[in-house]
Amino acid sequence: MIPKNTVDTILETARVEEVIGDFITLKKRGANLLGLCPFHGEKTPSFTVSPAKNIYKCFGCGKAGSPVNFIMDQLTLSYPEALKWLAKKYGIEVVEKELTIEEKEAQTERESMYIVMSFSQRYFSKQMNETDEGRSVGLGYFLQRQIPIGLIDKFGLGYSLENRRQFTDDAIQAGYKPKYLVSTGMCILSNAYVEGEEIKANHIFDRYAGRVMFPIHDVGGRVVGFGGRTLSNDKKVAKYINSPETDIYNKSKVLYGLWFAKSAIQKNDKCFLVEGYMDVIAMHQAGFENVVASSGTSLTVEQIKAIHRYTTNVVVLYDGDEAGQKASARAIPMLLEEGMNVRLLYFPNNDDPDSYYRKVTHDEFTEYVNSKTEDFLYYTAKKLNEDSSGDPIKKASVIKTIVSSIALIPDNIIRSIYVKECARIMEIDEPVLLAETNKIRVSAKKQAAKNTDSETVQPATEGNEVTYEEPMQDEPASVFEAEEKELLRLLLAYGNAYVTIEAEDENLEKFDLEITLGEYIFFELMRDSIKFENPIYSEIYEEYVNELSQQRLPNLTHFSNHPNPLISSFVVNHVHSNYELSSKWKLYGVLVPNEIQLLKKLTQSTLFSYKARKLNVLINESNELLKINSHDKVEIILKELTTLNTMKQRVNKLLGRVVIK
Repeated sequence: MIPKNTVDTILETARVEEVIGDFITLKKRGANLLGLCPFHGEKTPSFTVSPAKNIYKCFGCGKAGSPVNFIMDQLTLSYPEALKWLAKKYGIEVVEKELTIEEKEAQTERESMYIVMSFSQRYFSKQMNETDEGRSVGLGYFLQRQIPIGLIDKFGLGYSLENRRQFTDDAIQAGYKPKYLVSTGMCILSNAYVEGEEIKANHIFDRYAGRVMFPIHDVGGRVVGFGGRTLSNDKKVAKYINSPETDIYNKSKVLYGLWFAKSAIQKNDKCFLVEGYMDVIAMHQAGFENVVASSGTSLTVEQIKAIHRYTTNVVVLYDGDEAGQKASARAIPMLLEEGMNVRLLYFPNNDDPDSYYRKVTHDEFTEYVNSKTEDFLYYTAKKLNEDSSGDPIKKASVIKTIVSSIALIPDNIIRSIYVKECARIMEIDEPVLLAETNKIRVSAKKQAAKNTDSETVQPATEGNEVTYEEPMQDEPASVFEAEEKELLRLLLAYGNAYVTIEAEDENLEKFDLEITLGEYIFFELMRDSIKFENPIYSEIYEEYVNELSQQRLPNLTHFSNHPNPLISSFVVNHVHSNYELSSKWKLYGVLVPNEIQLLKKLTQSTLFSYKARKLNVLINESNELLKINSHDKVEIILKELTTLNTMKQRVNKLLGRVVIK
């Protein structure tokens, strides 16, 4: 458990723009910052960060909260884990209280998996540097590839010994449970294991043996997987073994090297995309740190979106061999469709970044990378035009290929520029090329609409997790929704402000009493035994009252940083004001009163309106009871109705309403 004073220090220190800036590129927009939302796919930025309020909000998907909430969502961490992550970022020491046995047992599966992966990285690094086999085979391989010790340490490279049980035995001896060694993919179940049994040490063995190890980090810097390269020349042995999909490692979303590249990508507004682990490391050797690779898989849309959060400019450096060209042909249309500006760089003699770097000098490599990149569409148009020279049929085919690529570009202006330039290169009328492009786009839209219409909503079944979200706007809200929401807004925004109310002493003599708005709302609701209907609103209110009972006045920051994302989201969406009155009114002599000047009046109006609605519900319920109850109970119900209607008239009078009926 993290002590409260440490939690307070973390919350006070963490700046939303700094935290989120580690994950997406933010650009200044007035007093706020704007970027592409990391929580849903979008090409136009709608993710807004407010440094002044230390909050964020996406106007596309509705995600909102504080720096802690962002880290919880982005890295799938619990509240304490997110606090530790922020503490590490800001160099704040966290001295936790000793956990009880129950608390230790309650640690999540995911936490245990991350711990196993962290241990594995340290273990493989230690084996490479401290064993004879590791130094001669593993470290020898990296040094032979001219990788300096500094980069070996930076990327956490290591070596797995030939013995197929070495890692397994050492991990179990160190206290790591076999079930987590299997769930992380570090170990494999043997034939001795019978499904349904508890996994034991003799049931498992190492997944990797005799391989150099490349740790794969997620965007938050945690080790989530490995790539293991064999050093054997046996062609029957797979060159690479990559971690399987696990609860903490989603191959389609993780990019190798992104953890090390984020800042450089933002700084240079450009990302180099390569194929392999060694290509990433070679680029770092050459001074290009803004480089990533897909982690042992073909490039995916999710990985492209991860790049898009930092830049729209991508340089593809795939191998020049047939496999590399196929991978390039598959990746580039996907990049274009996601709105990326794509450039190509092919190395001579089918080299890749790693092999070419070891053939030339450092300066020659740097010069080549900086000078030989070409815009993808221009490069393709020129190359295909040369290949089809003198053959009208081939040229028509080339034009269709070019047009298909141009049609993928979502930006109208960029697309029109490409149409103009490619028409010039291909020596064809621009209107013809434009018409063909539009034809393809219209056809694609129709197909997309058709696919959408044919999709059906899958019912929630076992294994499909259903999470609570705030009600959509078209869902029927509670009859008390507006008043409850407004009371909470006033409570959280101004609860510690003082208001003067009229009170009575024991002799029924009236006098002015100064109390906080929070206490005023609490006393009014308690006096009439009123409780919130909305469960989330009720939870917020109960926590506020609990803080009051502890002689504390919770401020807005307390709820903005709440571990429950529904609560923090409510605060950001409904309490933090998104609009400010324009100062121009003063130029016309119009004085607009500040909300805090009307605080008492606003609160009373909301309270009376809330009570009026509550009375209406009780009156309706009593009227219904009259229809179904026996004669002997009618008199009691009528008496209650009279009391309720009298109370309703008083409340409406206070509200300034005229009740006709």
